[in-house]
Amino acid sequence: MRTVTKLLLKGVAAAAMMAASAAHAAPERVRHIAVCPAISEERMARCHSHVVVDNAGNLLETKTPSGYGPSDLRSAYKITATGSSTTIVAIVDAYGYPNAESDLATYRSTYGLPACTTANGCFQKLNQSGSAGPYPKTNTGWSQETALDLDMASAMCPNCKLLLVEGNSSSFANLAAAVNTAAAFGAHVISNSYGGGESGSTSYESAYNHPGVAVTVSTGDSGYGVQFPASSPHVTAVGGTHLVTASNSRGWTETAWSGAGSGCSTTYAKPSWQLDTGCTMRSLADVSAVADPNTGVAVYGPSTARRSAWLVFGGTSVAAPLIGGVYGANGGAVNYGSDPYAHVSALFDVTSGSNGSCTVPYLCTAGTGYDGPTGLGTPNGITAF
Repeated sequence: MRTVTKLLLKGVAAAAMMAASAAHAAPERVRHIAVCPAISEERMARCHSHVVVDNAGNLLETKTPSGYGPSDLRSAYKITATGSSTTIVAIVDAYGYPNAESDLATYRSTYGLPACTTANGCFQKLNQSGSAGPYPKTNTGWSQETALDLDMASAMCPNCKLLLVEGNSSSFANLAAAVNTAAAFGAHVISNSYGGGESGSTSYESAYNHPGVAVTVSTGDSGYGVQFPASSPHVTAVGGTHLVTASNSRGWTETAWSGAGSGCSTTYAKPSWQLDTGCTMRSLADVSAVADPNTGVAVYGPSTARRSAWLVFGGTSVAAPLIGGVYGANGGAVNYGSDPYAHVSALFDVTSGSNGSCTVPYLCTAGTGYDGPTGLGTPNGITAF
């Protein structure tokens, strides 16, 4: 563990330094596209990631990292813990990703993180039934989502074990089955970077109710509005921010990302630890982290069905596995999404920015204390998780 910590604190590798420099010099606005297509069917989910593209709409592939790397993210959120090899962080996504382990190896080796492989017992991949194959058909967009999730969990908890569970499709039924499998295999954290409409979701909500397990869920990438499973009262709903360096004591500053989902559920009751009064049902979000593609993160993953490259991603799909990794680095007892509410002083309050217009202003506009787009704020160390 000392070696890992030393590597992280010393700047890791030259590539990590290049990534940081590139991210800090990024233009104010970049072009980006949703990785997964919009959906209209009930009981179906889409992933919540956006990837940066060039002016022609092609993926902005690079041979070296561009975007925030682990040292940037750990600095921004004051994460010094590296987690334990007894802690399992599970990633649940739809469809197959044949190169998950090899792409993950490139990300981790580039940034000086310890190897996480099947051979050393750190990495495991399962289908939704809990077997090591056969795996679902490949979907490049969802593979990109999965690469993002694995890399963000690695950045925050480099010593945690990683469990990837692949759902047969993006239906609520198959994703719920994958979540239950992740819990059955001992996950301390289950990260979910997808969502869909609340209509028809109640049949699947129980899959996200695992006492003692931190279930993190992205709130969406289309601005103000509520999605499931983020609206489940048994999860930590994770919103999004715009993150940049600053000449303050923290060294960073954040505002609400305009694409982050938020709002008031029409289906699920408010958990007892939520005390906001403008929404009598479940409010979104609980906490947040970087999500704006304009301040995106470096990811090594599929650029096409046949090759991988360095890409830059945003979306609350960044924030959910990042927060999942912080839960993993903490490794302590979890009481659904209540822990941040009991440790508000261990969060950075995000007080400006908006994701749209709404009748209850705090549900779509960041301000002092709790608000919809950013929840209670972003991590200031691991204490709140």
